[in-house]
Amino acid sequence: MDQTFINWALGILGMLGGFLLNAVWQSVKDLQEADKELAEKVASVDKLVAGDYVRRDEFQDMTKALFSKLDRIEDKVDRKIDK
Repeated sequence: MDQTFINWALGILGMLGGFLLNAVWQSVKDLQEADKELAEKVASVDKLVAGDYVRRDEFQDMTKALFSKLDRIEDKVDRKIDK
């Protein structure tokens, strides 16, 4: 075999290998960027969910109102039973 043929073959294989490695490296970089974006979205959703919980004082006000309504209903039912 001629040395020139071997040099050309190794050069072509090197170019193909370099092209494949470059494509893989670019894909990894794209995936890392997408992962970073998804992590930011998950963090923002986490903050959004944590911010939408009912506050303790609001919950206590609602339960007081609910129990007062239930007490009024119970009183009306008791008056109805007594008649």
